[in-house]
Amino acid sequence: MLFKRIYNKRISNLIHYFCCIEHFKFKTMNENDKLNILWTTDNKDTIFNMLSMYAINSKNRGWWKHINVILWGASVRLVANDTQVQTEVLEMLQSGITIEACQDCCNNFGVTSIIINLGITVRYMGAPLTEYLKNGEKILSI
Repeated sequence: MLFKRIYNKRISNLIHYFCCIEHFKFKTMNENDKLNILWTTDNKDTIFNMLSMYAINSKNRGWWKHINVILWGASVRLVANDTQVQTEVLEMLQSGITIEACQDCCNNFGVTSIIINLGITVRYMGAPLTEYLKNGEKILSI
């Protein structure tokens, strides 16, 4: 009887150990499988030849499971005023990439309604960006 209790306890401990390892691997994999791209530039060459190219290929080829683009500063004005850039933004959204924009920046440039109509989430970004950083999420700044 004592042997059976010790055996059952060891089996229970092993099961708990392996479940914890799998949970850790799953959690780590999910945390490491998200890329946030902080888009602050209004340079169109950089948008077409780096940002959108990398984001769309990363999503379509499975390099990153989750890609989130953050429009901040001059990028909101560029997106609102340039139809070629808007086309790239729509392609990113159709690829499953999430895009959010700084509400204060949109308001300052007077483009909030244009950005919202493109399907971009507009919100104050200071706290969310800080949360991304504190959570150890990957941030690529362009």
